[in-house]
Amino acid sequence: MKFARRLVILGIVFIAYPGAAHAGQEAAAPERPALTAKQMEAFLLKARITRLRGGVTIARRATLVDGTFTHDAQIQFVEIERPASGAPRTVKPNFKDLWRYNIAAYRLAGLLGMDNVPMSVERQVEGKRAAVTWWIDDVKMDEKERLRRNATGPNPVRMSLQLQVMQVFDELIQNQDRNQGNILWTSDWKMWLIDHTRAFRSGEGLLRPDLLTRCERGLLERMRGLTAASIARVMGDAMTKPELIGLLARRDRIVKHFDDRIAKYGEAAVLFTLD
Repeated sequence: MKFARRLVILGIVFIAYPGAAHAGQEAAAPERPALTAKQMEAFLLKARITRLRGGVTIARRATLVDGTFTHDAQIQFVEIERPASGAPRTVKPNFKDLWRYNIAAYRLAGLLGMDNVPMSVERQVEGKRAAVTWWIDDVKMDEKERLRRNATGPNPVRMSLQLQVMQVFDELIQNQDRNQGNILWTSDWKMWLIDHTRAFRSGEGLLRPDLLTRCERGLLERMRGLTAASIARVMGDAMTKPELIGLLARRDRIVKHFDDRIAKYGEAAVLFTLD
């Protein structure tokens, strides 16, 4: 993963719905010509949908063609909001499961210089608003399979540092549904973070600050630089004002958390650069 001041150039798609496995993801497809971010976005927005399969109302896999290029995407329709969800002992207040959060996650990742969250755009499909996201061609395994194999790839340190980036990002967006099935590893041992439909709560507290032990330097500095205006400028209606306020409050807590750790343990023990 490379941290850079640009939006994500390459994209993948998240799994269809919480609990749906990516284990059935195909082996690496033949190499296709690289697209720029603008070309990829235009393709997702305008390419003709020639085949739909999978779920009916929640998420579906689609094949898109534009005359010269063919690629799969995932179409996410989920739009659930209710005051509470779960059994009496596990009730989650203000439960939300929304397709637009996949778009919000992609756009926020771009502001943070992250290129491991899939490109996702809003598009009307069968008369409904939906998130349409690029489908990954080169999944080696998900996190569940990696742990089962006890696999670390050729660079175990880099692998673990990517997981640290995930922890920070998930706290920032207050992701309540990160699981082993929506952490994907491609054949080059790059980690991709997918399926963010249950993120972006309005709560201002951190879920698991004890997991925030280290942070990528560029990510920390870009979090410091986030403003309501800079986020709103790229979000459009992918994020509401209460969600934006909650995100900035969590940002403040995360930055303070790492500043405190740096003061206690030293910068070298807390910050790292992920090439």
